[in-house]
Amino acid sequence: MLFLDLIAKKRDGGRHTPEELAFVARGAATGLVPDYQLAAWLMAVVCRGMDEAETVALTRAMARSGESLGLGGVSRPKADKHSTGGVGDGVSLALAPLAAACGLAVPMMSGRGLGHTGGTLDKLESIKGFRVRLGLPEIRRLVRKLGVCMFGQTDSLAPADRALYALRDATATVPARPLIVGSILSKKVAEELDALVLDVKVGSGAIFRDAASARKLARALVKASRGLGMPTVAVLTEMEQPLGRYVGNALEIRQAVEILRGDETSADYLECLLALGGWMLKLSGLAKTAEHGSALMRERIKDGSGLRIFREMVKAQGGTTTVIDDLSLLPKAKHSREIHSTQNGFITRLDARKIGHAAVMLGAGRAYKEQRLDYGAGLELIRKCGDRVKKGETLAVVHAADDSKLSLGEKEYRSALEIGPKPPARRSVILQVLK
Repeated sequence: MLFLDLIAKKRDGGRHTPEELAFVARGAATGLVPDYQLAAWLMAVVCRGMDEAETVALTRAMARSGESLGLGGVSRPKADKHSTGGVGDGVSLALAPLAAACGLAVPMMSGRGLGHTGGTLDKLESIKGFRVRLGLPEIRRLVRKLGVCMFGQTDSLAPADRALYALRDATATVPARPLIVGSILSKKVAEELDALVLDVKVGSGAIFRDAASARKLARALVKASRGLGMPTVAVLTEMEQPLGRYVGNALEIRQAVEILRGDETSADYLECLLALGGWMLKLSGLAKTAEHGSALMRERIKDGSGLRIFREMVKAQGGTTTVIDDLSLLPKAKHSREIHSTQNGFITRLDARKIGHAAVMLGAGRAYKEQRLDYGAGLELIRKCGDRVKKGETLAVVHAADDSKLSLGEKEYRSALEIGPKPPARRSVILQVLK
């Protein structure tokens, strides 16, 4: 078949067959179809859309465009979690080892940060020596041995997704729902999972700022997963303010370790962690209910087994484990500055997107793909929404390489902050569960 015909077919509102979509995925993965034709097809999909059957077929074809992870011999149930991205969202760092401690096999494939959202791989690489680029044989060995491995997408896992995603980023075709679904789920299908939990963020720091759009994506993901034979639950979680008390790479490693040690200061982070983990255990058959699964997760925090597996994973992937016992050994920025309140009252808003932008200005995030990170840069959020504050009290601490970056970060932080005479209504981080 000619790819030009497929472009014209979708341009005119036609419906692709599974064979045609397999041809698209194969052409993207192998480079046989030129980028300009793939870009034209992507734009046609944005303009004309795809139905549920097409979305499932595209996802399956993308997953089959390379190798599968090959964990068929693993006796444990295999489960993973995917987040659509937020600010301070380092939940995966604590969730993966905790889930392994509960008896799951967790092959957690993650990505890097870009713009106001952070990336799990960048956070892990703030641990000296930690390797995220692993070959399939090593990933398989670590999952079998430890029950967990955290890694970046390999060249052979869903290569069609990698090619199409790069083009989508460069051609303003990222927002198309079928393409988002295909990108997220194709990698999970290649992992050969028994269960998947999706954390779909809603709010100022999320891809979708309104609940209706996030809900549409969540439903599309769950429906496609069902069509692919992969048990899935989507959890809508709030991202109006950053999750937890830290935003930045080494800072979020600190938070994960503190949580695994039993610290409950970051109540919103812990709530999100336990809810997602509870559903992973429920879907995998290791817990009777999601609430039962959350309780099992708490037990693994209490008995220290989650922290033990995190340490073993860090060691196995080349990281320096001394930072887990002594968090002061994590990378630090050269300069820090406290930000003080200018009035009495309650924090009524802490805009997550602006805090994410502040992190980029401080050096903790990327404004463009090639930008180097300062692993110690970021923000400590001493006070969050609902907290009472007094004039002169420390609200946050910003960390950066120089004073000019500190000033930019402080200015952006203050633009995210609102203080009023009354506390806002308290809300759960968990907004809805879609099955």
